[in-house]
Amino acid sequence: MTTGVRRRMGVEERRQQLIGVALELFSQRSPDDVSIDEIASAAGISRPLVYHYFPGKLSLYEAALKRAADDLAGRFVEAHEGPLGARLLRVMRRFFDFVDDHGPGFAALMRGGPAVGSSATNALIDSVRQAAYEQILSHLRVAEPPARLELVVRSWISLAESTALIWLDGRRIPRGELETQLVHDFAALAAVSAANDDEMRDLLRTMLRDEPNDGPFTDLAARLIQLAS
Repeated sequence: MTTGVRRRMGVEERRQQLIGVALELFSQRSPDDVSIDEIASAAGISRPLVYHYFPGKLSLYEAALKRAADDLAGRFVEAHEGPLGARLLRVMRRFFDFVDDHGPGFAALMRGGPAVGSSATNALIDSVRQAAYEQILSHLRVAEPPARLELVVRSWISLAESTALIWLDGRRIPRGELETQLVHDFAALAAVSAANDDEMRDLLRTMLRDEPNDGPFTDLAARLIQLAS
């Protein structure tokens, strides 16, 4: 008969385990409502041992946020193949997958969680926004964006964040509708800007050139024409 022996974890392995446990708990409740005792219990270790690896809850929260931020930034990576509208729709689906899986933690972070105000936390949030911004520019094949394009892309990223937060508060609108709506929003923001700027008009024409008849951008144009008729 053999007896089970608990394997001793190395320092980095234990740290990664605690980060994973914290993320799992933060996905269920706001980090403000999760105690170090709960994290220790879920990890199968004592409270003092948690403090051996992390000086406090804030440092553990920031480490968990770093992993989540890397994950979220990766959701905006998309192959540069096919129509832009379809690419953006796939990005929005992955974005909402993340929001769906990490709802309370995502909401706490954006609305004011325990790490808000720390320079590390703010830098991580900004890094995700910047990663999303750079990914969108790469799809538009623009290396040095004019001011109006930067405004469009950054405004759209902010809109995606706020839309996700509103959706989490009751999920009253079907998720798939919001994913499509955000792709429509991107086209609409670009179109409004194009109405006031020749450079944006040329870019919009390039965006729409390869859109299929059943693509989200074409769908928006058809709906707008129907409204005006």
